[in-house]
Amino acid sequence: MAVERKFIKDRLTKLRIKEWIREEVRNAGFGGIDIIRTPLGTQVSLFVERPGLVIGKGGRRIKILQDKLKEFGLDNPQISVDEVKKPEFNAQLMATLLARALERGWYFRRAGYRFLYRIMEAGAKGCEIEISGKLVSERARTEKFVAGTIIHTGDAADEMVNKGFDVAIKKLGVYGVSIRIIPPDAELSDEFKIKDLSKEEIEEIKRRILKKEDVEKKEEKTEGEEEGK
Repeated sequence: MAVERKFIKDRLTKLRIKEWIREEVRNAGFGGIDIIRTPLGTQVSLFVERPGLVIGKGGRRIKILQDKLKEFGLDNPQISVDEVKKPEFNAQLMATLLARALERGWYFRRAGYRFLYRIMEAGAKGCEIEISGKLVSERARTEKFVAGTIIHTGDAADEMVNKGFDVAIKKLGVYGVSIRIIPPDAELSDEFKIKDLSKEEIEEIKRRILKKEDVEKKEEKTEGEEEGK
């Protein structure tokens, strides 16, 4: 198999696994999945809000999930479940929770602003929520809720912005929910900090300034003497 075909096949397999896992653990608050191939098999890390619902009593449910993962062609899959410590900064988890709220009947504007305030109050530097679908009429539209700073292009958008997407299934159609979050620890290019100097550093700066002034005065004096000659 060519390298390009193998790469595409692996990506499609991971996408299928992600879609299947998201439906299986939707009640636990799906926050993302990480699949890594190791010499001993395949390590699958799940990030959820409530790990107990995924593990099950005595680990029964997680064993069932591991057996089903073999159907996707994974070699000796081992699942580890990690709790999301800061759910407000996990865009995938927030998108999942927002989609479930819309399915329960929340009005899209109320839900969008509620989640936007929750994320920003937790300390995020920026957040953008998009809800698309037949929101108020038969014609599909997109509603945006934005606060703080958000980046859409460049390497910063790939490295600093946490992205998540989920789908809310309603009686009148399907809503797409997309969330972008810039966490508080992200270092933006336009940010700067004012450093507090110690007394020793201040004295050192003064000494350098005085030294520079003395050199400039000597140079001016030397130039004046040469012009007088």
